[in-house]
Amino acid sequence: MTTGLPHRPCPVVLAAPSGTGKTTIAHALVERFEHFVFSVSATTRRARTGEVDGRDYEFVSRERFRAMIDADELVEWAEVHGNLYGTPARNLKAAQDRGEHVVLDIDVQGARQIRKRIPEAVLVFIFPPSAQALWSRLTARGTERLDEVRRRLRAGRRELEEAQHFDYIVVNEDLERAVARVRAIVEAESHRPRRILDLDGQVSRLRGEIDEVVRRSDTISPHPEYSE
Repeated sequence: MTTGLPHRPCPVVLAAPSGTGKTTIAHALVERFEHFVFSVSATTRRARTGEVDGRDYEFVSRERFRAMIDADELVEWAEVHGNLYGTPARNLKAAQDRGEHVVLDIDVQGARQIRKRIPEAVLVFIFPPSAQALWSRLTARGTERLDEVRRRLRAGRRELEEAQHFDYIVVNEDLERAVARVRAIVEAESHRPRRILDLDGQVSRLRGEIDEVVRRSDTISPHPEYSE
């Protein structure tokens, strides 16, 4: 994806109120662009129609989830709408070893934990264009009762207060533009000096090359046109 100096990949956190479309954006990044990989979260909730264990989520029992917490196998976890969600640390390690940007589709509680444990992560808040858009997306699923939809909307109202603590805000009014903007954010982040691998070595190498070019130029006779 990025050309130039070698750099460290960065974990990309996408968080948003339920129904904003962060999961769709996350999967689009992975499907369309190289060097992006989706972090499959562990959860205790039941799989929805069409969801596949290991692809959409790692569906586990509450007992297994608690064991993962006790073993410090999760870089973040939270209880959301009565279910437990968490990010296995192995996801981030595997992506880093492969030189890939791991995309985390998590809630704002998890994002706060990631900020503390992984300061180099890039936090992107996916902002809904309107309340009506949230309502339409949540009810279009057909997987929750209206009281559950209302509960998610009230939770989303509270979660919006966290937007100011993120690195970037992307409004998901148009999916294509939202995906392109998140990708552009990661592209820009890849060029930050702190992400360049061995920047001091790269600077030293280029300075040495400049010295060599200048040294060789001393042996070249100036063009008559420029001689005094």
